[in-house]
Amino acid sequence: MRTVKLLMSVLIAITGLSAMTTPVAQAQSLEIAEPGTVGLDADSLALATQDLQARVDAGDIAGVVAAIVRDGQLVYAESLGMQDIEAGTEMVFDSLFRTYSMTRPITALGILMLHDEGLLNVNDTLQTYLPQFAGQPVLVDAESSDASATRPRQGDITLAQLLTHTSGLGSRNSALYRDNNVHSYDQTLAQVVDNVAALPLFEDPGTAYRYGLHAEVLGRVIEVVTGQDIQNFFEQRIFAPLGMDDTVFYVDPSRADRLATVYRRDDNGQLQAHEMEAIPVTGPRALNSAGVGLVSSTMDFLRFSQLFLDNGLVNGEQVVSPAVVRMMAENAVPQQLLPIGSGGYWRGSGWSLGGMAVVLDADTYNHTVNEGEYWWDGSAGTRFWIDPEENMVTVIMAQISPANGNGFRESFKTLVYDAIE
Repeated sequence: MRTVKLLMSVLIAITGLSAMTTPVAQAQSLEIAEPGTVGLDADSLALATQDLQARVDAGDIAGVVAAIVRDGQLVYAESLGMQDIEAGTEMVFDSLFRTYSMTRPITALGILMLHDEGLLNVNDTLQTYLPQFAGQPVLVDAESSDASATRPRQGDITLAQLLTHTSGLGSRNSALYRDNNVHSYDQTLAQVVDNVAALPLFEDPGTAYRYGLHAEVLGRVIEVVTGQDIQNFFEQRIFAPLGMDDTVFYVDPSRADRLATVYRRDDNGQLQAHEMEAIPVTGPRALNSAGVGLVSSTMDFLRFSQLFLDNGLVNGEQVVSPAVVRMMAENAVPQQLLPIGSGGYWRGSGWSLGGMAVVLDADTYNHTVNEGEYWWDGSAGTRFWIDPEENMVTVIMAQISPANGNGFRESFKTLVYDAIE
């Protein structure tokens, strides 16, 4: 395996490091190490790389970037396959990916930072900040898209319920929201949130887990509380301190040659370029989506994830408090609402105030995880795991629709954990 030579070239390329331990200005500093120094077997990790290459060769994915940080040290970094098949562009470590729902934990972190500073409280009602949500009724039938068939709601939405998907709001792909054009990129965040407020809830607040359009509303709360638009808030409060220089809502021309193409298999099983959204991320959009809008890199998500294993510290500076770290990491769905789903890993997961799934029962997962691990993914084939037990972050990025890609992410995670000595 290429190991240190590859890792060194990767870090020099993306940060300009001249020595392994030289920190980037403000950025989360990650030293480079051999896998064996942190208890990972290099030969076993080579099997994980071989499996990813086999997935590329089989056409499950066009290309992939994967990385591992353990004990604060970058010990694995691989880029395989193609960033763009038609252009003949190879995947590189600093390729950029549409992360979709991996945007949500970043928005959640923003809310928890404001909570920690006393600018809001997660137990506050939503209508405290967005009065248009005060009178929302509830659908008589949650499966119906008839917005006129409603009843009065019981209870008010709290910010904590938005963070844990227990507010009663629905998915952006629900029939009700699609029929009423709730979420589109030619509308501003304020307009999208007003659209949500104008429609009924699917159930009373605090009565069920329903994965939905909560982060957009939370993003608007951030704007109202801070007086900043969500893009500037992210850049100043999160991206700059962590050195997440490639996490953006809009891929400008200076970055466009690193944007990986999304692929989908056609009827003949061949990968074809596939646009998942009507407006591409390379053009300006009215909506800076706080739920699904960010493009990012593998290194940026390593830095984001490592923040929590380092208890909120970045190069010795307390960027977020240990209390925020706990809120990001621990299940916050009330016991009476568990399990949050009936199939697969949903049966064994909770959800944190940090916008991530939390492993409560590892046996329900179809790949290796530890209880207490927290993670999330995106609908174009990206995923990250934060594991306090192993002090390890694992990130894998591809661009495939549907996101499953024949299980390449799960297989990689299991093979990585097989390498633990």
